[in-house]
Amino acid sequence: MKKYVMNRRQFMRYLGYGGIFLASQPLLSACRSFINEQPTAVFEGEPDLEIRLTAKPGERQIFPGPATEVWRYQGEVLKGPSDSLVSIPDSYLGPIFRVKTGTRLRVHFENELPEKSIIHWHGLHVPDHADGHPRLAVEHGETYVYNFRVMDRAGTYWYHPHPHGRTGPQVYSGLAGLFLVHDDGEASLDLPVGDKDLPIVIQDRVFNSENQMVYNTFGMMSQMLGMLGDEILVNGVPDYEIDVERSAYRLRLMNGSNSRIYKLAWEDGTPIHVIGTDGGLLEKPVLRDAITLAPAQRIEIWVDFGNWQPGTTLRMINLPSSAPDSGREMPIFTVTVQDTEQKPVTLPETLTRHEPLDPSQADNVNKLRSFTLQMGRGMRWAINGRQFDMTDVASDEKVQLGDIEVWEFYNQGGTAMPTGGGMSQPHPMHVHGLQFKILERQIDPGEERAYQSLQEGFVDEGWHDTVLVMPGERVRILMQFKDFSGLYLYHCHNLEHEDMGMMRNYQVKNP
Repeated sequence: MKKYVMNRRQFMRYLGYGGIFLASQPLLSACRSFINEQPTAVFEGEPDLEIRLTAKPGERQIFPGPATEVWRYQGEVLKGPSDSLVSIPDSYLGPIFRVKTGTRLRVHFENELPEKSIIHWHGLHVPDHADGHPRLAVEHGETYVYNFRVMDRAGTYWYHPHPHGRTGPQVYSGLAGLFLVHDDGEASLDLPVGDKDLPIVIQDRVFNSENQMVYNTFGMMSQMLGMLGDEILVNGVPDYEIDVERSAYRLRLMNGSNSRIYKLAWEDGTPIHVIGTDGGLLEKPVLRDAITLAPAQRIEIWVDFGNWQPGTTLRMINLPSSAPDSGREMPIFTVTVQDTEQKPVTLPETLTRHEPLDPSQADNVNKLRSFTLQMGRGMRWAINGRQFDMTDVASDEKVQLGDIEVWEFYNQGGTAMPTGGGMSQPHPMHVHGLQFKILERQIDPGEERAYQSLQEGFVDEGWHDTVLVMPGERVRILMQFKDFSGLYLYHCHNLEHEDMGMMRNYQVKNP
C-alpha cells in the first residue's frame, strides 16, 4: 500500500502563508436574488480576487495499480494574488482558498460533470444567492457566478457540492476543498504559520479490487447509517505520514467523511490543545484527551512536537465509541519527529475576544424553536415530520432579520419510527449562513451509554455551524440572523440522511 510522506520542503512549496495584499475596483453581482430574480449588488466595485473553479471528472493514483476515477475541483486565479489557491500534492481534493477577511471575491463555477451541481461555501456568512442552495444548481456546461465579500473571522471553512439528492455521491467522488480565512487578529498571535500550519482532511472510502471508489446506498443499513468506508484517507492519501520539526504546529482537522463520526486521540495519550472550532479561534485554548469530530466539523489543535525526542513516531487514532462502525481502533495518520533543533514555543493564553453574541443573551431571545429529528414517511429521515421540498418554508421556519433566537434540536430516535426502536442514529445538524453558540445538552434517561462514549470529546466552546445530536439528546443553540434576508438551509450533515430528505429551508424575512 502506498505510503506518502509530507515533508517540510513540500509544505513550504504549497502552504507558504505570506501576506495577502488585495486591491479593489467597481462591480455589480451577476447572481440572482431568491425574491425577485434580479441582479443584486453584493459589493461595490471590482473584485479583489477572481477565480475560475471547475468541477470535472478525472483520475488520481491513490493505490498501486489502476488509477482511481474521481470527480474533482480544479481552480485558476484570474485576478489577485497567485497564492490565493494552493493545491494539495497527490490529492483529488480541491485547491485550498486562502483569503483575508474583507476580500471581495468572485468565483466562476463551471460544471463539467455529467449532472447538475452547485457549490456551498460551508460555514461562511454570505447572501442567500451565494450560499449554494440546490435550487440554483446548474447543468453540465453551465456556469454559476458567485460574488460576495468574505465577512467571517479567521478560521477553517470549506466548500462542497450541494445538489438535491446527489450531495452524498458527489462529495464521495472527491468534490470538496478547504477555505481558509485570515485576519489581523490572528496575525497578531504567535501561532504556527507556513509549513507548520497543516490541513488534515479525514475521509473514509470503500474501494474495489480495481481501486475504484464504491458508493452504494441501496441497502437498508447504508440508508440508515450512511456510507462508511474501511479505508481512511487523509488529504486524499492512504496511510498518511508527516515529517515534523521539533517545534509547534497548527493542525486543522476536518471531518470530510459522508457519515463517519471520529473520536480522535494521540495513541500515547498526550492531551490535545484545542485552539479553534468551526467558526475560528476560541477565546482561550482548551484541553481534551480526545476529540469527537462529526461530519463537516473542524477542529484546530496546537501541538509542540519539541516535547518528543528525534525519531519518535506518533499516531493519531480513532478510538472505539458508540458511533456507527466504530467498535474498533483505527489509525488516522502518523507523525515522525525529525532530528532538528528544538525551538522553544509558548501557546498564547488568549486567542480572541471576538464575542458579539453572548450566551447570556439566551434569556432574552425573540423566539425558541424546536426541531424533532426522526424517521418520517417511507422510512426516510425527517425534521418535524417534514422532508425536503425545494422552496417550501413552513410557518415555523420563517425568522426575522436581526432577531436572536434559540433553536432546540431533539433527536427522538427510534421512539418515533413506525418500526419501533433499534435504528436511532446520531445527526450532525448544520445551519447555513451563520455561526452559532452551543448553549446546553440534555440526554433522555436510558440513552446515556451511547452519549457518554463520545461526550468527553465534545468541544462546545466557541463558534459552530454544525453540532452533533446524539439519540435521545436535546441540544440548544443560540444564533442571530443578520445582514442578509432570503432562503437558507438547515439539515443533517450525514450526507445520506440529507439526500434522503433530512433537510429543510428556513427563510430570513426583512421586516
